[in-house]
Amino acid sequence: MEKRPPAFVTAIDRFSVATGHAAAWLTLAMVIVSFVIVVMRYVFDIGFIWMQELLTWMHAAVFMFGAAYTLQRDEHVRVDIFYRDMNQRRRAIVNLFGVAFFVFPLCVFLVYSGFDYVSASWQQHEISRNAGGLPYPLIPLLKSALILMPVAVALQALSLALRSISDMARG
Repeated sequence: MEKRPPAFVTAIDRFSVATGHAAAWLTLAMVIVSFVIVVMRYVFDIGFIWMQELLTWMHAAVFMFGAAYTLQRDEHVRVDIFYRDMNQRRRAIVNLFGVAFFVFPLCVFLVYSGFDYVSASWQQHEISRNAGGLPYPLIPLLKSALILMPVAVALQALSLALRSISDMARG
């Protein structure tokens, strides 16, 4: 009989799926914004700097908010020379090792190194450097993704680690 994962592991997975779906919808929004920018520029000969900046930030957000979802779906980049031929227990060991020695330390480093940068953006009420660019609080809000992404990835890595421990215990 297959043992169900704990409720908080399922909740983490649901959160990652929700952020992945949000990233997918954000991709559609990017296509629409790109279309509007092109039509405005080439049909009406007008443009807005804030729309160009928004498109750039949306592009970054797609990757950042899709990271935990990609890990949850097991579709992240992996050197798969030996992993694909391993049994479930050995895969669990590799996953647990990867989470403990690569994912968690990287996430801690990203949060630690990005915290002052994001905090300064909020404290300075940062706006775009370009005239007509994005206003406050959009720049600090968008920069906050630098903290949110590694936290979301770390949570999903915790889910992966707990599943790996369960798989190792089963055999």
